[in-house]
Amino acid sequence: MELADKAVGFLLSYISLSIFTYYTFWVIILPFVNSDHFIHRYFLPQEYAILIPVFAGMVLLCFLCIFIGYVMLKSKKKKA
Repeated sequence: MELADKAVGFLLSYISLSIFTYYTFWVIILPFVNSDHFIHRYFLPQEYAILIPVFAGMVLLCFLCIFIGYVMLKSKKKKA
């Protein structure tokens, strides 16, 4: 089981590092590259650099609120 945990940890670290590198390049470096350069084909428009994290944060916040509400209701039923 320890090997499987290490593999999952490595995979999650690799995915996180890949997303961080892509987003950093997209937001920080890409604005300084000419707009007719071929590298722009691999990235979404700049507006999405804000919209995607805001949407993801809102979804995460909604799921967190639903989970907390579910746990509170479940613990209330156990007391009764």
